[in-house]
Amino acid sequence: MQQINEAVVNMEAQTIEANNFGWIVQQHQKRIFRILMFLVKDEDTAENLAQECFLRAFRNRDSFRGESNLETWLVRIALNLAYDYRRSRRWIFWRSVKQTDRIESMPVRDTCPTPERALLDKELLETVQAAVDRLPERQRAVFLLRYLEDMSLDEIAGVLRLPVGTVKSHLFRAVRSIRRVCGK
Repeated sequence: MQQINEAVVNMEAQTIEANNFGWIVQQHQKRIFRILMFLVKDEDTAENLAQECFLRAFRNRDSFRGESNLETWLVRIALNLAYDYRRSRRWIFWRSVKQTDRIESMPVRDTCPTPERALLDKELLETVQAAVDRLPERQRAVFLLRYLEDMSLDEIAGVLRLPVGTVKSHLFRAVRSIRRVCGK
């Protein structure tokens, strides 16, 4: 059913109907929120930016030309909102580094970890998150889209409007930097 509805939306790219928009929000809101949450590190801000993302998409639905798929278009809007927000509020970065309660909700490898293993995993995750936060903006976006959202290199290239080779280069540099910080 989802593929059928996606096809209908993509076929009618020039005219995304207002009555289809509820379905669009329902299908994409979790991914958009996750991306924004990882970029801004604040749940309220991520929720607000996600709402703004869909509001902008709704207002500008007539400008969607179908040159990329709908999800790529929505992710691009979300990334632009996050970039604008981070540029205008740099101090949030320092406040968000101190927030560790979000990390506890992320999965760990072992299904029944010992307390020691859980602590080591949490520390590693915090180290990785700090390393990701220090990456240049493009590298961070490529890394998060690839490993958090499991997007293909072609999809990332479409979202960021970059050649695939440039995406690969950013991803290589991001992974190398994170490995260096983690000592691996």
